[in-house]
Amino acid sequence: MPRVRKGAAKAQARKRLLRKARGYFGTRSKHKYQAKNAVMRAGVYAYRDRRNLKRDMRAVWITRITAACKMRGTRYSVFMSGLKMAGILLNRKMLSEVAIADPAAFDEIVKVAVPLSRASMKAA
Repeated sequence: MPRVRKGAAKAQARKRLLRKARGYFGTRSKHKYQAKNAVMRAGVYAYRDRRNLKRDMRAVWITRITAACKMRGTRYSVFMSGLKMAGILLNRKMLSEVAIADPAAFDEIVKVAVPLSRASMKAA
Protein backbone atom coordinates (compact mmCIF):
# COMPACT_ATOMS: atom_id res chain seq x y z
CA MET A 1 0.00 0.00 0.00
CA PRO A 2 1.46 3.38 -0.99
CA ARG A 3 2.15 6.10 1.55
CA VAL A 4 -0.48 8.84 1.50
CA ARG A 5 0.55 12.37 2.31
CA LYS A 6 -2.03 14.92 3.37
CA GLY A 7 -1.63 17.17 0.34
CA ALA A 8 -4.89 19.03 -0.28
CA ALA A 9 -6.26 18.48 3.24
CA LYS A 10 -3.12 19.97 4.77
CA ALA A 11 -3.33 23.00 2.49
CA GLN A 12 -7.00 23.47 3.33
CA ALA A 13 -6.30 23.28 7.06
CA ARG A 14 -3.57 25.90 6.74
CA LYS A 15 -5.84 28.11 4.63
CA ARG A 16 -8.66 27.78 7.19
CA LEU A 17 -6.30 28.74 10.02
CA LEU A 18 -4.84 31.73 8.16
CA ARG A 19 -8.34 32.92 7.27
CA LYS A 20 -9.15 33.06 11.00
CA ALA A 21 -5.95 35.04 11.60
CA ARG A 22 -6.68 37.58 8.85
CA GLY A 23 -6.06 41.12 10.07
CA TYR A 24 -3.52 40.15 12.72
CA PHE A 25 -0.18 41.98 12.70
CA GLY A 26 2.94 40.64 10.97
CA THR A 27 3.76 36.94 11.14
CA ARG A 28 0.64 36.27 13.19
CA SER A 29 -1.37 36.49 9.97
CA LYS A 30 1.20 34.96 7.58
CA HIS A 31 2.89 31.97 9.25
CA LYS A 32 1.00 28.88 10.29
CA TYR A 33 2.71 28.37 13.66
CA GLN A 34 2.33 32.00 14.80
CA ALA A 35 -1.22 32.18 13.44
CA LYS A 36 -2.21 29.04 15.33
CA ASN A 37 -1.01 30.53 18.61
CA ALA A 38 -2.65 33.89 17.89
CA VAL A 39 -6.00 32.33 17.00
CA MET A 40 -5.91 30.13 20.11
CA ARG A 41 -5.12 33.12 22.33
CA ALA A 42 -7.83 35.22 20.65
CA GLY A 43 -10.36 32.47 21.35
CA VAL A 44 -9.43 32.42 25.03
CA TYR A 45 -9.82 36.19 25.30
CA ALA A 46 -13.13 36.10 23.43
CA TYR A 47 -14.50 33.44 25.80
CA ARG A 48 -13.37 35.35 28.88
CA ASP A 49 -14.59 38.72 27.65
CA ARG A 50 -18.06 37.49 26.73
CA ARG A 51 -18.50 36.95 30.46
CA ASN A 52 -16.72 40.17 31.47
CA LEU A 53 -19.00 42.18 29.17
CA LYS A 54 -22.01 41.08 31.23
CA ARG A 55 -20.20 42.13 34.41
CA ASP A 56 -19.22 45.50 32.96
CA MET A 57 -22.73 46.25 31.70
CA ARG A 58 -24.22 45.48 35.12
CA ALA A 59 -21.77 47.99 36.66
CA VAL A 60 -22.87 50.61 34.10
CA TRP A 61 -26.56 50.03 34.91
CA ILE A 62 -25.91 50.32 38.65
CA THR A 63 -23.97 53.57 38.13
CA ARG A 64 -26.85 55.02 36.10
CA ILE A 65 -29.44 54.02 38.71
CA THR A 66 -27.26 55.44 41.49
CA ALA A 67 -27.01 58.78 39.67
CA ALA A 68 -30.78 58.86 39.10
CA CYS A 69 -31.43 58.06 42.77
CA LYS A 70 -29.05 60.79 43.95
CA MET A 71 -30.93 63.31 41.81
CA ARG A 72 -34.08 62.32 43.70
CA GLY A 73 -32.49 62.52 47.15
CA THR A 74 -32.16 58.84 47.95
CA ARG A 75 -29.47 56.16 47.90
CA TYR A 76 -29.16 53.17 45.57
CA SER A 77 -29.29 50.62 48.38
CA VAL A 78 -32.39 52.20 49.93
CA PHE A 79 -34.08 52.33 46.54
CA MET A 80 -33.29 48.70 45.68
CA SER A 81 -34.48 47.37 49.04
CA GLY A 82 -37.68 49.40 48.65
CA LEU A 83 -38.25 47.87 45.23
CA LYS A 84 -37.88 44.41 46.69
CA MET A 85 -40.37 45.19 49.49
CA ALA A 86 -42.84 46.73 47.03
CA GLY A 87 -42.63 43.62 44.85
CA ILE A 88 -41.48 45.55 41.78
CA LEU A 89 -39.64 43.06 39.59
CA LEU A 90 -37.71 45.35 37.25
CA ASN A 91 -34.12 44.36 36.58
CA ARG A 92 -31.25 46.84 36.65
CA LYS A 93 -31.06 47.12 32.87
CA MET A 94 -34.71 48.17 32.61
CA LEU A 95 -34.44 50.52 35.60
CA SER A 96 -31.49 52.32 34.02
CA GLU A 97 -33.36 52.60 30.71
CA VAL A 98 -36.44 54.02 32.48
CA ALA A 99 -34.26 56.49 34.41
CA ILE A 100 -32.78 57.79 31.15
CA ALA A 101 -35.74 57.60 28.76
CA ASP A 102 -38.68 58.37 31.07
CA PRO A 103 -37.67 60.35 34.21
CA ALA A 104 -41.33 60.87 35.20
CA ALA A 105 -41.91 57.12 35.36
CA PHE A 106 -38.72 56.69 37.38
CA ASP A 107 -40.00 59.36 39.81
CA GLU A 108 -43.14 57.27 40.31
CA ILE A 109 -41.09 54.13 40.96
CA VAL A 110 -39.00 56.01 43.53
CA LYS A 111 -42.17 57.34 45.24
CA VAL A 112 -43.45 53.77 45.61
CA ALA A 113 -40.18 52.15 46.68
CA VAL A 114 -38.44 54.61 49.02
CA PRO A 115 -41.18 55.10 51.69
CA LEU A 116 -41.37 51.32 52.20
CA SER A 117 -37.64 51.09 52.67
CA ARG A 118 -37.46 54.03 55.07
CA ALA A 119 -40.34 52.63 57.16
CA SER A 120 -38.54 49.31 57.54
CA MET A 121 -35.33 51.11 58.59
CA LYS A 122 -37.18 53.02 61.32
CA ALA A 123 -38.84 49.84 62.61
CA ALA A 124 -35.50 48.04 62.95
